[in-house]
Amino acid sequence: MQTNIVKWGNSQGIRLPKILLESAGLSEIDIVDITVENGNIIIKKAENKNKFKTIQERFEGFDGEYEPTEIDWGTPKGEELW
Repeated sequence: MQTNIVKWGNSQGIRLPKILLESAGLSEIDIVDITVENGNIIIKKAENKNKFKTIQERFEGFDGEYEPTEIDWGTPKGEELW
């Protein structure tokens, strides 16, 4: 299978066909590690440690108390509405 390298903003990118991703066990929401070995670009599914976490996962095990506080940002500057 072949594809082109294309300009994508200030970088370059390639499109990976869905069938190729499926056969590698990857989907569009997966995080991958990219390395270069002997002139070859290697793309691997990242371990769970790099996975985006939900707010519930981030605070799992937190047993402290939270007290919301107000912050005085001072008087309006410019055209903000307060």
